[in-house]
Amino acid sequence: MTQLKSLATYDDFARLDIRIGKVVEVQPFPRARNPSYKVAVDVGADRIMWSSAQITNYEPEALVGSLVVCVCNLGPKNVAGFTSELLILGAKNADGKVILLRPRGEVAAGEPII
Repeated sequence: MTQLKSLATYDDFARLDIRIGKVVEVQPFPRARNPSYKVAVDVGADRIMWSSAQITNYEPEALVGSLVVCVCNLGPKNVAGFTSELLILGAKNADGKVILLRPRGEVAAGEPII
């Protein structure tokens, strides 16, 4: 079992900008240390945001158009010379593959998580 992390306040959670995003483009990312894609996501902002995501168990064609859950305000991170601007959320299954967190129904891109 994994131990719970220390307590966070509601204000800690409220500072996170967690939104529904729609994947609009997926590119290979051969320079990444771990198998990854460069993923463009529409999160309802004034521009498309990019993420380096270790979700190569999904085919790129299957990802385009899909809805994902993203943290949008963690700040940019340099990953092998690529600027990753948001975090696409997922969890590993028993085989170690990342399973994306997704809404169970249609939700507009940019809709905040409440």
